[in-house]
Amino acid sequence: HVQLVESGGGSVQAGGSLRLSCTHSGYISSRHCMGWFRQAPGKEREGVAAIYTDGGNTYYADSVQGRFTISHDSAKNTVYLQMNSLEPGDTAMYYCATEPGTCGPPGWWKLPSLYNSWGQGTQVTVS
Repeated sequence: HVQLVESGGGSVQAGGSLRLSCTHSGYISSRHCMGWFRQAPGKEREGVAAIYTDGGNTYYADSVQGRFTISHDSAKNTVYLQMNSLEPGDTAMYYCATEPGTCGPPGWWKLPSLYNSWGQGTQVTVS
């Protein structure tokens, strides 16, 4: 049973930065896909970024490309999302998720249905 725990959310002014962390425990392959998603009130959950832990291939939504960076520390079983130049439109609950594969064919990493384990979320508010 895989458990994911997010942290690092908070309130920040536009232009500021936050770093989210997601620590995973339980049985998980050393080769897997870790994704960050977000969901704002009244909106669908959307993929923000993903990383394949074996090789480090990364994927980003167009809306965060160049501002957000996803990384993984295998020794700490933790995936990070460094968020810079935050905008009010980034306000949402942020979730991490994992799937035991390679993040799928091109574009599939954005699909919530690809992932089988989810964290409880951490709130990010940008004003």
